[in-house]
Amino acid sequence: MAHHDDAEVTYRLARPEELPGIEALDNSFTTDSVIEVRATDEGFHLHARPVDPPLRKVYPAEEDEEDPDARAIVAHSGDRLCAALTFAYAAWNRRLLIADLRVAPAHRGRGVGSALMRRALEQGRELGARAAWLEVTSVNAPAVRAYRRMGFAVCGLDTSLYTGTASEGETALFMSRPL
Repeated sequence: MAHHDDAEVTYRLARPEELPGIEALDNSFTTDSVIEVRATDEGFHLHARPVDPPLRKVYPAEEDEEDPDARAIVAHSGDRLCAALTFAYAAWNRRLLIADLRVAPAHRGRGVGSALMRRALEQGRELGARAAWLEVTSVNAPAVRAYRRMGFAVCGLDTSLYTGTASEGETALFMSRPL
């Protein structure tokens, strides 16, 4: 199926009063495969492993402090917020950090996330970013596939990042792409 921007969806930079609505967007997912990370003497091997029954993940509410330099691009379908992408620019290494991409379930698979990413990457270029970077959990195989379609590649991982959290046992995958 080809992915195209929704004709009725509009995109723009978020206003401060929209931030609570962004946090309220459903970012849960269901997947029939996960990315399994296997350590070897030479490094790590990643491969998709089917899961049956499908895994449903609901993220807990975030408790992190907001980044004062964070920006967001929002997507509206009519007058309703249907997706958002938050990002920040790190001048020291000229990297655009993609912090969060949320697309309401009814708008997934319709190109809205890709359209938000294209707009964020353009913002990064305007800010002088040389690369974009993000972190995604190994159980979110649908997001990993989507980010790969958007030009991102796995550039690293952390097997202990989620220790002591609700995501314990998962691996943090880091993905980047040049701008």
